[in-house]
Amino acid sequence: MKLAFIIDPIAKLDPTHDSSVAMMEAAGILGHQVYITTAEQLAVIDGRAAAYLQTVQIEPVKLVEQRWIAIEQWYQVGEPELIFLDEMQAVFMRTDPPVDVPYLYITYILDYIDPQKTLVVNNPDGLRAANEKMFAMQFQEWMTDTIVTRDKKIIREFVEKHQAAVMKPLGGKAGEGILFLQPEDRNINSLVEISTQWGKYPMMIQKFLPAAKDGDKRIIVLDGQPLGAIDRIPTGKEFRGNMAVGGRVAPATITDRELAMCAAMAPKLKQYGLYFVGIDVIGGYLTEVNVTSPTGIREIDRLNNISLGKQVIEWVAAKQA
Repeated sequence: MKLAFIIDPIAKLDPTHDSSVAMMEAAGILGHQVYITTAEQLAVIDGRAAAYLQTVQIEPVKLVEQRWIAIEQWYQVGEPELIFLDEMQAVFMRTDPPVDVPYLYITYILDYIDPQKTLVVNNPDGLRAANEKMFAMQFQEWMTDTIVTRDKKIIREFVEKHQAAVMKPLGGKAGEGILFLQPEDRNINSLVEISTQWGKYPMMIQKFLPAAKDGDKRIIVLDGQPLGAIDRIPTGKEFRGNMAVGGRVAPATITDRELAMCAAMAPKLKQYGLYFVGIDVIGGYLTEVNVTSPTGIREIDRLNNISLGKQVIEWVAAKQA
């Protein structure tokens, strides 16, 4: 197969952590041709989506004393070539959030890939429809008490009701901009004003779950089926478990409740063409559904001696057979 990955600049990726690298590496090992590009190199020409693509060869990481180790020059790329994307068997949209106007414009370009020829992971319609915070609210029965508002009075009343809450920007990633709120905090009004930019942007506010200290679970889901999970555990005085802010990872099992949750979500995920997602769960409650560039593959592989990247590529091959 020919596979294209739309990624952030490859030099900025971490081969020991990034799921995009894990999937590209697996594709190369399985004998497929892998190409990379970035969002700004996409275009529509003669009614077809195209991009300047570069072939890429990746030197696989090695597991040494329970750590992934990569060589310094871990990738090699070819010269850019303008290619129509429907010449690929699959295109992976793996650009990191925020899902801003330029990001949305890229999804419009991806609409011009012929779906009869090429699988887009994830589907551009799904990327537009599924804000990673708001989409979770379609599954209210699996969530803790959650509101979305820009109204300072409503936010304060919610915090006072629950005595502790977490406030999240709707377009953030990797724990960026998440705040812990308590009613006695004399800065709460200022925090809300700054976060909402004085009432311009709505925020998600969730009841704080004390179980967060034991781990924020990331479940990787492929075509509606859970593949594996890790716990991301806060360290030091940090209340966030995100790996990007220093959270440590630990092996995690998927509970019966979480299996039922994934089964309940699967039809909607498939409806939107959200094939590869990361579901975040704290204390058995759904908190987010990550659809843009969910990570966690490397950590799950390391802790469980498996290869989720290989499973993803084999699924694509079977789907496009």
